[in-house]
Amino acid sequence: MFRAKCPKWLLFIVSLLMVSCHGAQHSAKQGAHGHDRAALGKVETFGFTFNSTNMTHFVYGIAANAVAVLLYGSNFVPIKRIETGDGMFFQWVNCAAIWVVSMLGDLMLQSPKFHPFAMLGGAIWATGNLAVVPIVKAIGLGLGTLFWGSSSLLVGWATARFGWFGIDAEDVPRPILNYCGAGLCLLSGLIFFFVKADVELHPDSESLPLLIDRRTNSSSFGPSSSEFWIDVIGPKTRRFIGCMLAITSGLLFGASFVPLFYIKTHSSCEDSIFHGASVYDLDYVYAHCSGIFLASTLYFAIYCAAMNNRPRVYSRAILPGLLSGLMWALATYCWFLANNYLSAVITFPITSAGYSLVAAMWGSLIFKEIKGLANCFIFFLATCVVLAGSLLTAVSKL
Repeated sequence: MFRAKCPKWLLFIVSLLMVSCHGAQHSAKQGAHGHDRAALGKVETFGFTFNSTNMTHFVYGIAANAVAVLLYGSNFVPIKRIETGDGMFFQWVNCAAIWVVSMLGDLMLQSPKFHPFAMLGGAIWATGNLAVVPIVKAIGLGLGTLFWGSSSLLVGWATARFGWFGIDAEDVPRPILNYCGAGLCLLSGLIFFFVKADVELHPDSESLPLLIDRRTNSSSFGPSSSEFWIDVIGPKTRRFIGCMLAITSGLLFGASFVPLFYIKTHSSCEDSIFHGASVYDLDYVYAHCSGIFLASTLYFAIYCAAMNNRPRVYSRAILPGLLSGLMWALATYCWFLANNYLSAVITFPITSAGYSLVAAMWGSLIFKEIKGLANCFIFFLATCVVLAGSLLTAVSKL
């Protein structure tokens, strides 16, 4: 399935990046002629006058956002049936692929100025990514993604709405719809607690890690060598821990782009060290992904030291991990490109709810994680609630 579709995705995304490069050059020319930041925002974001330029931007934004939703929602599918153990090796391979893609994207964008502060967001994201494998093992791909998608949406909404972390607060024309949308997203998270997922802990026959010193422990030949703490605890405890980890990861994912928006917010402040910084989101992807790779490498080094230089490395997780990182990086480029045409206030709730729904469909329809009529009904109800919440949040800005 992925062999047939990936080339088309890559071709489409490369085309979008070429369009984004043209947009960046166009924005730079406008700045050289004295246009202020507000005027730039009017050109790059979607307005409702529906002239030819705005309609073109709208089409580009919707197309990029749709690709981002599909890739974000599917990026963990390649490793769903692969044994990843404790997930530390997988997350390092995943982050390495993300960094490589960002380097290629940086070359396509002609290497814009590198802001080290944007790396902080990548480190935050990598911290949340550490818990992905335990989450998927504990509560499944669909339910886990819905949990961290909902909490990520709430953090992104609150940061933009109230101006947290030094970011300018954004006023919305319809505040009641905005608050109702956030409330529905919070409600959906509470409903998801009542959904029970049927998760297979050991999906692959290769349960023996590649790098295990068999001479030091004869029991490492058996299945117990691959046991991870999430595998040996009771189902109720495992489910509770999985939900808490998913919420925590979502909070970190939602906060990971705060440094980027902070730089953009202070780019017009003359007394700020970020004065004159680019307001084009794609210019910060490489710095963000560099922070992801450096943080994940640090975590993996600490893990190797804690394991006495005997890390659990699963060979069959390498290619799926690389594919997963490739999909995530391309999705991020598409989402940032959509931000420039539609604004983050519109794309963030749509993306968060959209990829959660895609992952939920993978988990429930393909991997059969949600079983039973009552269980499916609760799952469907919670999914509708989070979709309604995201749409209200987006409409409140229009």
